[in-house]
Amino acid sequence: MTAELDAPYPLTSEQIGCYAEHGYIKLKQVLSPALIEQFRGIIGDHVAQRAVAAAPLVERSTYGKAFLQIGNLWTESETIRTFVFGKRLARIAAELIGATGVRIYHDQALYKEAGGGITPWHADQYYWPVSSDKIVTVWIPLQPTPRDMGPLCFSEKSHRFQLGRDLEISDESELTLRQALDRFRVENGGFDLGEVSFHAGWTFHRAGANRSERPREVMTIIFMDEAMRLAEPANRNQVNDAKRWCPGIAPGEVIASPLNPVLYSTLP
Repeated sequence: MTAELDAPYPLTSEQIGCYAEHGYIKLKQVLSPALIEQFRGIIGDHVAQRAVAAAPLVERSTYGKAFLQIGNLWTESETIRTFVFGKRLARIAAELIGATGVRIYHDQALYKEAGGGITPWHADQYYWPVSSDKIVTVWIPLQPTPRDMGPLCFSEKSHRFQLGRDLEISDESELTLRQALDRFRVENGGFDLGEVSFHAGWTFHRAGANRSERPREVMTIIFMDEAMRLAEPANRNQVNDAKRWCPGIAPGEVIASPLNPVLYSTLP
């Protein structure tokens, strides 16, 4: 288990270039079905424990209907920590963003329940008080994810698009960005088991509703440049993120809190 999680996944120069050009990349056979199955139940149990307190779908906002969202599971389970801290995913992230190494910003389980609604168009970096664009999210489905389950969709090359960077996930972001992003190609295919995606912080993305009869189970990890510094928060969401994910770090300091260890580095 540990050997696979730490083993290198060779990237080609074409794949690194594709990420830089399009703002995301989907990679097949990054993790084996056996490894995913080994962790799926453990992650799912933690999500289920937290979901007990969730309101019924019909009573939630658009954001709330999109998914159950549980963060920093690595701090609650040694087994999940082993999964999140694996060097394979961290090394891919470092190579894609052109960094000597990466820290974890945080992890998140994102479970879109059966009947769960859309995830509106948005860019993650709106929420992050970070000093550069060298930050990336890996999206790891824990089951085959066809289109009817609501896989992640990407607006190609939108990581250079400025409009909409001030919008949080909402009905407004869906309406505004659906129109504004019409000029870009959308990648909206499903995911095979073991296939994962990496997307840049400013790449706009969304997910459809889950029209299947089972949850869409996904684990995500956000990796950032090991030299990333905390930026002065630009909105209330960034204020909250700084307190929650980067405790004790002041603007201008390297984000080296106990919650943000280096997971892979080529530095001595």
